[in-house]
Amino acid sequence: MKRQHAVSFGAGLAGLIALAVLSPSRVVAAASPASTAALLDTMDAELHRAISSLGDAGSAQQPKPYFISYAVSDGESVGLTAQFGAITGNREGHRRIADVQVRLGTSAEDNTHGDHRNSALTTVPLPLTNDRDAIARSLWFATNRGYAKALDSYLKVKTEQQVRAKEEDASADFSKETPSTAVLPEAPALAVDRKAWAERLREISGLFKQYPDILFNTVGLEASTETDYFVSSEGTKVATPNHVARLVIVARTRAADGMDMFRAETFEADEAAHLPNQKTLIEKTVAMAKNLEALREAPVTEPYNGPAILSGRASAVFFHEVLGHRLEGQRQRGDEEGQTFTKLLGKQILPPFLSVADDPTLADFHGTPLSGHYLYDDEGQKARRVDLIKDGVLDTFLMSRLPIASFATSNGHGRAEVGHMPTGRQGNLIVTSSKTVSDAELREMLKAEAKKQGKAYGLYFEDISSGFAVTTRRSPQAFQVIPLVVYRVYVDGRPDELVRGVSIVGTPQAALNRILATNNRQDIFNGVCGAESGSIPVSAVAPAMLVSEIETQRQAQGTARPPILPPPGMENSNGGGAR
Repeated sequence: MKRQHAVSFGAGLAGLIALAVLSPSRVVAAASPASTAALLDTMDAELHRAISSLGDAGSAQQPKPYFISYAVSDGESVGLTAQFGAITGNREGHRRIADVQVRLGTSAEDNTHGDHRNSALTTVPLPLTNDRDAIARSLWFATNRGYAKALDSYLKVKTEQQVRAKEEDASADFSKETPSTAVLPEAPALAVDRKAWAERLREISGLFKQYPDILFNTVGLEASTETDYFVSSEGTKVATPNHVARLVIVARTRAADGMDMFRAETFEADEAAHLPNQKTLIEKTVAMAKNLEALREAPVTEPYNGPAILSGRASAVFFHEVLGHRLEGQRQRGDEEGQTFTKLLGKQILPPFLSVADDPTLADFHGTPLSGHYLYDDEGQKARRVDLIKDGVLDTFLMSRLPIASFATSNGHGRAEVGHMPTGRQGNLIVTSSKTVSDAELREMLKAEAKKQGKAYGLYFEDISSGFAVTTRRSPQAFQVIPLVVYRVYVDGRPDELVRGVSIVGTPQAALNRILATNNRQDIFNGVCGAESGSIPVSAVAPAMLVSEIETQRQAQGTARPPILPPPGMENSNGGGAR
């Protein structure tokens, strides 16, 4: 399990700004073995008391639960942020949060049916000390409240089933799984040299003071250590550690015509000491600032429909948004879901040289840590590799314990942020290709394809920030991906031209079948993905790819002008203010 329960740097600019300012400290200690014993033993004892005592086996008005689970996230974190050479946030925190799940009825039909899925969940804070009586009392309170909510929902489900039309997918509401037992060592102590890191963040963020057109910047370090506990009435008992350090650098500028642009760099490691050295971070920061200056002056793109290359990082985000979300199990059932690929099992949905797997068991890819790694999912199921697409042919979906037609069991991908019900989600999405060429060859193929189509240029997408996918059937089955750095690659040999204001749009099946070739090197995107089960850490790995046709549109222009007053100390410089 790897659950988000604090502000995540990967969530973007808003998450960075929202960091609280608390008292400084050098080291925060991790949980002790006694902590694991106190939590797990108390959780287990209270759960079995509840399952044996709640409800009446012979009562239709107060039925006994057929399933109860307790999931507890016990995490400690340290966060530092800096802006323009000064510390703006300095915090530490310790949180214990319990998600209590209560299910009434049977696995075939229970209180979570249809639109009532969240009725099973009750979330409460737990005492931070290992006071067994206090922990038990908090779990007792949450379980009673959860039972009442589940009972109300179950009665509604029974009533609704009598008046609604037959459902397209009559699968059960909960899968039957073999219980797991894995009590692993606690997460290691969280050791952060906060004084040294504060100096490093001040130096990095201070670099932006040299660039008068940079309106905003934030450099943030978030280090956390967490142990997640899960027990269920089926007999599952799991305790898994995770620890991560993430450094994010974000900067924003505004062009003279009012268009805002930003760049972000994210670095991740298992602990703060293993993040890149200061020289590397400074080089990345300076390159980011110079790129933003160039973007300010770059021409705004026109709508385009033609060939393009997506770099490996851009390709990874593309596959995550366009394909990955549509292969999540819950997207295949329900009256509201578009079910893009539901009826295409065993059929080709990608070119035959491409295969896609999701493998959360991978902690790193060629030495680079992967954010989507976990050992057990948030339903206590062991993580496993799932081969989704083999040689272009769709083979399966990412499954939680919510069954769908043809797939009745979990494959270890039930994931959720604390306070949300788990659903099938991506972990580490890995795209591989058997049709690879060098970068130089891919570039020449782009020019040739553009010339063939009568285009003056093709597009090269170097970096992408994020995107979103529409999967509900009441809306068009479309996607939008927001590139950060885009170049025109001219067929007549002119130098590449940086452009701005580009947004990739399209429909998934058309976009995925226009891939012509890939390069021979896979790149990594680490980030945080938000969906109905909350924000969770994910990774995507993919090679750069050439597509025969991609559609772009202009981004929103913006109406606010750049600052009229230049930055302090730069009144006589060429930057800042209206031009």
